[in-house]
Amino acid sequence: MNAVPLRQTYAEVQVSGFIRSVYNWMAIGLGLTGLIAYAVANSETMVSLIFGNPVLFYGLIIGELALVFIISARVNKIRSSTATALFVLYAALNGITLSAIFMVFAKATIASTFFVCAATFVASSVYGMATKRDLTSVGGFMIMGLFGIIIASVVNIFIKSSAMSMIISYIGVLVFVGLTAYDTQKLKTMAMTQPEGLEAGVIRKGAILGALSLYLDFINLFLMLLHILGGNRE
Repeated sequence: MNAVPLRQTYAEVQVSGFIRSVYNWMAIGLGLTGLIAYAVANSETMVSLIFGNPVLFYGLIIGELALVFIISARVNKIRSSTATALFVLYAALNGITLSAIFMVFAKATIASTFFVCAATFVASSVYGMATKRDLTSVGGFMIMGLFGIIIASVVNIFIKSSAMSMIISYIGVLVFVGLTAYDTQKLKTMAMTQPEGLEAGVIRKGAILGALSLYLDFINLFLMLLHILGGNRE
């Protein structure tokens, strides 16, 4: 008679434990990114070294893209410790390149935008966790929107339209709000369908991959909001 309640309890513990691990790693990544971004921005030597050398700066960006690809595409073939190290390295490199925002926007603007972003992210993630609606179609639509944003951003590099830039930012907010809800639901489904007795290393790699997805959603949502709300520049 107690088998069903016990299994339900195990499933609940499994889901909550996995989701907690995902958010813990995401928080670690965001914290590391923020600390490094602030430290670099306040070091004249580092600013001169990184932003005064285009080869190094674009090399860092290429390195970030490579790390995202490696973690996403090869997570099942690498050790959990390696996946963790790569995620931490990515967050650190992202902090270096994102230090530029401290040279463009006022610290008060960055702080207020961060809290707006955090509240928006939490609301989107809670919706993704709680809704019974299948968000797969929404996720597919948002991914298409993401490709549209990338293409429009590349085009805008050449035409330099401030109006288009603002439109891209508003659309970007909607896209990353939708992706946050979709990714959260996907992680919940992943946790619920994990077989019992799964190795800790496999669970860790899943948590790292999930943390990377939500980390990217948060960072991009923050940047879109900062462009919209960041009228108060240095």
